[in-house]
Amino acid sequence: MRKRFIIIIAICILAMSFEYIAYSQRINTGYVYFGNKYKYQDAVNSTNNSLDTVYPSYFDIDEDGNLKITQTLDEYLIKDMHNKGVKVVPFISNHWDRELGRQALSNKHNLANQIAEAIEKYDLDGVNVDIENVTDEDRDDYTDFVRILSEIIDEDKEISVAVAANPNGWTSGWHGSYDYEKLAIYSDYIFLMAYDESYIGGPEGPVASIQFVENSITQLIKYVDNDKVILGIPFYGRYWKKEDSYGGHGASLRRIEEAISKYPSDVIFDESSKSVKATVSKDDGTYIYWYENEQSIIEKLKLVEKYDLKGSGSWSLGQEDKSIWNYYSRWLEGEYLVDIYDHWASYSINNMIDNKIMNGISNMYFAPDDNLTRAQAAVILTRLLEIDDENIDSNSFDDVSKEYWAYNEIELAKKYGLINGKEENKFYPNEPITREEVSAMLSRLIKSSHSNDSINFNDVNDNMWSYDYINNMSSMNILKGYEGDMFYPKRNLTRAEISTIIDRMLKYNIEYIK
Repeated sequence: MRKRFIIIIAICILAMSFEYIAYSQRINTGYVYFGNKYKYQDAVNSTNNSLDTVYPSYFDIDEDGNLKITQTLDEYLIKDMHNKGVKVVPFISNHWDRELGRQALSNKHNLANQIAEAIEKYDLDGVNVDIENVTDEDRDDYTDFVRILSEIIDEDKEISVAVAANPNGWTSGWHGSYDYEKLAIYSDYIFLMAYDESYIGGPEGPVASIQFVENSITQLIKYVDNDKVILGIPFYGRYWKKEDSYGGHGASLRRIEEAISKYPSDVIFDESSKSVKATVSKDDGTYIYWYENEQSIIEKLKLVEKYDLKGSGSWSLGQEDKSIWNYYSRWLEGEYLVDIYDHWASYSINNMIDNKIMNGISNMYFAPDDNLTRAQAAVILTRLLEIDDENIDSNSFDDVSKEYWAYNEIELAKKYGLINGKEENKFYPNEPITREEVSAMLSRLIKSSHSNDSINFNDVNDNMWSYDYINNMSSMNILKGYEGDMFYPKRNLTRAEISTIIDRMLKYNIEYIK
């Protein structure tokens, strides 16, 4: 075993002496291949600090199996990435050339030494081995090459290996070139290239259906610990022209989005594969694109969480829609609500989710600017009281059947005197709730007595049914007024606004009735 494992064990023992255990964040990695060194710089800088390791195309193989440094190697980029805390780990590749790959493996001792020297010379952080399209005949040589690298590269540098997606567990041909179990011993992690389910010259279909990706993960973790697996995600798609007999050509996500915006298009999210399909009518014919978008990428990142993998990676940086980097780090950690990240109430919304007081309206959306309904308000109140799991058998309202999604919470809210119907035997569960109604509900929820000092609002007077409730919430600074001394009691409350209101109550450590 390498010295690095001893160091890690020592660090773990030291960490256990503290009163807390640090949270181990998943990592995000990405290849950069297309373009010159200036394109590389742009691709990495566009990731919005979401990148932990970059694999640039600095290491090629010449016809004798020796290391060839590419013209894209940029010492300024290396220093800049280090200043930002990003590791620079070039990938060594034969670019699908089988004979070149075999030449490299036959020259493995020299090649490994040359790689180690280049890492030292250019202050790099390790190497990513990406030799593809050799076969099961080369399996032992491939493994031995990685072993040699592990012995001669400094312990503080990392070694990773890119392996083909193998959902069927094939052991011959290209897929048979990987001895997963031994490669995992000699490397820090395995990069699973979970893409190219469809390929150039092949039939139309997704680049990486969810079944293809998940089956590839489950096959790999039979041999490799899940915390040593990086899930590779495609930042490209493929297209087929209906009039042609040959297709599957690659295209960046940016190019595909440009085509869709320029020409008449029919775009669907295929629920079966969790991939995107677009039919685009161009001047010269009809094109079928299969590709990734935010939703399909999120579905793949859910697998990182499901199988507790080390993290995610991409092929390749610069091909994606740059907007995904606004949210990628949160997606990777299991936060998939795409409409809250730049929202003014995102902090409070996240607190509501963390405290299990509110949820999204789906796996992807919180709908922060939608009106809060009376049923949703009842659910929030019962969760604050921690009585939402208390079963009840009554039928107080004609418009709330026992099959209604919030039936139990509505009945509990009525039982505890938190919320009433709007008229006899009617609750109107889907109707928006107003600021004065929320003032009343929250006032009833609070156990201890608070000051009812009059707070002057131009649109609130003592003839209103909600006057005392509004004063109570205002004096506690839970519901605030607006400019011009206005409260707007009849204004509907949004889901974002209730999040901030409840967040204030949690901070005040208020005692509730029960």
